[in-house]
Amino acid sequence: MSSCALREIRNTITGRKCRVRIMKKTIKIKYVDPEMPKLEYIEGEKSDWIDLRCAETVTMEPGEFRILSLGISVELPEGFEAHVAPRSSTFKKFGILMTNSIGIIDHSFCSDKDIWGFPALAFRKTTIHKGDRICQFRIVEQQPKIQFDEVDHLSEKERGGFGSTGSS
Repeated sequence: MSSCALREIRNTITGRKCRVRIMKKTIKIKYVDPEMPKLEYIEGEKSDWIDLRCAETVTMEPGEFRILSLGISVELPEGFEAHVAPRSSTFKKFGILMTNSIGIIDHSFCSDKDIWGFPALAFRKTTIHKGDRICQFRIVEQQPKIQFDEVDHLSEKERGGFGSTGSS
């Protein structure tokens, strides 16, 4: 289900204000533990990422791998997926890394038992408490089907190879 809202934004080039139509989607969510804080945007609506919290208190030893429960099951609309990434402070605060860098959850992972998780590897002894914010996610429309057209040459000029963006 979708709804629509108008939001006033400022054009960063002209400085003028304009109104844009923002589509809102309604997504079904099941909280494994009803006492867990409800999902909310990071710092209100300043960001389109949503914080996720650890659903259990866990102590990990250096080198230990564990999938930390995020305590939610979500039914995403068909054609959408969730991108889950660690918060910028997760390693500093807890000494853990998300082992697959970023998690992709598609709309087929949608039953009550499909509980979202954070694959964590500890680099020091650490305790993550129930309710600690460890990662964030956003909902993204899936990429359209792409057909590749094999060619002998591409049309763009060479820009310098891997790692060259922004260098002279």
